[in-house]
Amino acid sequence: MLDKLDAEFAFGRQALDVRAWRQELLSSNVANADTPGYKARDIDFASALAGSLKKSGGTTAGASNNATLAMTRPAGVTQGMSMASTEAGHMTGKARLIATGGPTDDFGKVAYRIPTQPALDGNTVDLDAERVQFADNSLHFEAGMTVLSQQIKSMLAAITSNS
Repeated sequence: MLDKLDAEFAFGRQALDVRAWRQELLSSNVANADTPGYKARDIDFASALAGSLKKSGGTTAGASNNATLAMTRPAGVTQGMSMASTEAGHMTGKARLIATGGPTDDFGKVAYRIPTQPALDGNTVDLDAERVQFADNSLHFEAGMTVLSQQIKSMLAAITSNS
């Protein structure tokens, strides 16, 4: 019985986990907008969710449309980049973000954005684009929470009905 309940909520749970992890990446980009050499990072939400569901054994029944929206795709990808530190006290750039629902290895690889207007200090964060991505991701997260809450309320109503 519990496995059926878990399967019912698997898609919503995984989608919220991926959205939460993406929100951490986007907020990290905004926080480092003035850090020289910082490379803006993002994930492809659709492929990250599909990979997460595949690893957890969930289905993508709720996500039959595999076409990704332009807003969910990273602007571009580069390989082998590392953050340069000029002082001993600087961060190494090896910090990992871990979503509350599990390891982010399930969510796919983080991609670096190709800047539309490169900065002289090597920073690739475009604050306007990051704000749009952040707001869009927040809106989708809230919508996912609403859907999941309604599913729970419907199940509770069915369980507690006096018929």
